[in-house]
Amino acid sequence: MDAKPPKRRTAIENGETGEDLVLATLIGNGDDLGPLVRHAFEMGRPEPLVQQLKHLMKKKEVEIEELCKTHYEEFIRAVDELRGVLVDAEELKSDLASDNFRLQEVGSALLLKLEELLESYSIKKSVTEAIKMSKICIEVLQLCVKCNTHLSAGQFYLALKAVDLIEKNYLKNIPVNKIKIVIEKAIPIIKAHVEKKVTTHFNEWLVHIRSSAKNIGQTAIGHAASARQREEETLERQRKAEEMNMYGMEFVYTLDEEVSEESPLKFDLTPLHRSYHIHACLGLQEQFREYYYKNRMLQLTSDLQISSSQAFVESHHVYLAQIAGYFIVEDRVLRTSGGLLSDEQVETMWETTVAKVTSVLETQFSLMRSATHLLLVKDYITLLEAALTQYGYKVGSILEVLDKSRDKYHDLLLEECRQQISNIFSNDTCEQMVMKKDADYESNVLAFHLQASDIMPAFPYIAPFSSMVPDSCRVVRSFIKGSVDYLSHGVNCNFYDTVRKYLDKLLIDVLNEVIINKVHSTGLGESQAMQIAANISYLERACDFFVQHAAQLCGIPVRVVERPRAGLTAQAILKTSRDEAYLALLNLVHSKLEEFMALTENINWTSEELVQNKNDYMNEVVFYLETLLSKAQQILPLDALYKVGSGALEHISNSIVAAFLSDSVKRFNANAVIVINNDLKMLENFADERFESTGLKEVYKDGSFRGCLIEARQLINLLSSSQPENFMNPVIRQKNYNALDYKKVGIICDKFKDSADGIFGSLSSRNTKTNSRKKSMDVLKKRLKDFN
Repeated sequence: MDAKPPKRRTAIENGETGEDLVLATLIGNGDDLGPLVRHAFEMGRPEPLVQQLKHLMKKKEVEIEELCKTHYEEFIRAVDELRGVLVDAEELKSDLASDNFRLQEVGSALLLKLEELLESYSIKKSVTEAIKMSKICIEVLQLCVKCNTHLSAGQFYLALKAVDLIEKNYLKNIPVNKIKIVIEKAIPIIKAHVEKKVTTHFNEWLVHIRSSAKNIGQTAIGHAASARQREEETLERQRKAEEMNMYGMEFVYTLDEEVSEESPLKFDLTPLHRSYHIHACLGLQEQFREYYYKNRMLQLTSDLQISSSQAFVESHHVYLAQIAGYFIVEDRVLRTSGGLLSDEQVETMWETTVAKVTSVLETQFSLMRSATHLLLVKDYITLLEAALTQYGYKVGSILEVLDKSRDKYHDLLLEECRQQISNIFSNDTCEQMVMKKDADYESNVLAFHLQASDIMPAFPYIAPFSSMVPDSCRVVRSFIKGSVDYLSHGVNCNFYDTVRKYLDKLLIDVLNEVIINKVHSTGLGESQAMQIAANISYLERACDFFVQHAAQLCGIPVRVVERPRAGLTAQAILKTSRDEAYLALLNLVHSKLEEFMALTENINWTSEELVQNKNDYMNEVVFYLETLLSKAQQILPLDALYKVGSGALEHISNSIVAAFLSDSVKRFNANAVIVINNDLKMLENFADERFESTGLKEVYKDGSFRGCLIEARQLINLLSSSQPENFMNPVIRQKNYNALDYKKVGIICDKFKDSADGIFGSLSSRNTKTNSRKKSMDVLKKRLKDFN
């Protein structure tokens, strides 16, 4: 307990406070005293710290002295050893100096070599870098030279490839800044130059392709026309074979294996593809698409405008060929340009064209006044349809315009045919045609199936018809051809019924109307009327040919048109017109006969002397009838011949009866009856002879020309009868006098007055002796009066 306080005091006396211990510990450990010094100065108390450091320094000095005292001998020995080491060190130093000198002598040369080597390495590095930079510059400049060469040669794609290569691989690595700047400035200029040049070339191509479109379209339409002609020739040979085989004639039909190939349409799209590709390389692909579509639409709009300085019928082929060429080009562009055009764009252009062309055609068709013009335009339109259909374009709307205009076309065609047929009838002399050689016979008779026999006649051949018949048939045939030409290759494939409808219209409204006008025209003679009637018969026969010809042109088998009810309505109409012509002929004949029969006024109806000679008028009548029936036999069919002969004789019979009834004949006697009887016998003999010589007897076995004179014969028989009162006997009247009329007989009997020596003297004379004949006549007169 007594020892501790002194220790504390010693420490205090030695000045070892807690801070001194901390400071001593820090120094002993080698720690940094900076923070402690900084803290002392920050606190404003550096003096205590300085005192503590000094105190610590003194303490360490004391410790050193004590340590030195303790190890003095060891220290002395160490100093001695150190001195020995120092001597060795000096020797070593001397050796080192000597070695270093020698080393320096040797290394100086090597050092110079090393410096030269290092300098060489530096030069090599610089040269290598320079070579590398030069190579880059050379490659870039070579590409620039190539680019300029390609530009000069117009090889813009290669020029752009060179520019693209410079941009991607070299531009960032060009070591020469000036070259880099020049190239960077030149690249946009080059691209702009290329774009300008390519656009210029493309614009030139646009002009060229538009000017070439007409030739392209005409070539395509020409190919379509050739194909159509080959098809029609094939169908014609096939129809011919079918018809000949049907009629038992051997005919072998073969298909032509060798068909000439049409030369392909050639036009160059290279400038377009090049321009499109280069614009794609420039990143202007969409811009070029719009530019192309816009310019082509402008061209199309211009092409769709028709020329006002030229008639459409003269310019339609150029107009339509231009459109065809335009869309053939667009089809090729669509298929080969790789997305330059879209289907929708082409469809839009086509719809615009169809609408415009349809409008133009409707307007132009409404202005046309010629069927030929309509047909010319129609043919070219159908060829346009055939050409463009191969490229997938739908032309149905345009063809519908043709279908809508078919009535107008046929109206114009009918009007033209009306004019032609009217001229034919006006110029026809109504004289039988004379054909001097077989070529004339073939073109005028066989061509229209007008022959009565398949045997070739002897020449010169006198036809039963006038030139009006074959000339009219040619007009009808041309009408059929025109109708088929217009309706073929249109909207409707089966147009035979339509052709037949228009053919009926031609025959009824035109041909028949002209015939009727001719029949009823003034100044027509009997021979002319007879020839017209004969002509109508042959025109009626030609209707079968017209139907067959129409069917043949329409591709309809002959067996179809040979079926019942396959004929024309016009045949019945022509039959009616023929009958009307016969009636007109009979009227003319009657008029002429009336002129002859008017000479009966010169007969002496009350002659007391019996004249045995025939009256002159009857000779003229017989001569006229001979001429009339001879002419009729040559040109009229037997039924018509019978109508003419029977009508004429019946009219003569009526005229004889009318002569007895005439007011100019106040009375007549038996001598006049005998004269009339002689005339009638002459006429009856003529009637029997002509009925047999004309061949009518074989056809009309139960008929005769004599029967047409029955009324006159029965009247003469009655007036010549010894028992005229038998007329009132129904049985006898029905047997012998059935053609006589009560009233007429009564009037005639009142006029009859015979002489005393006459055969009927006792019947008519009021002043002669009474006898049975007079009583009979009186009885007849009385009964007739009672009957009336």
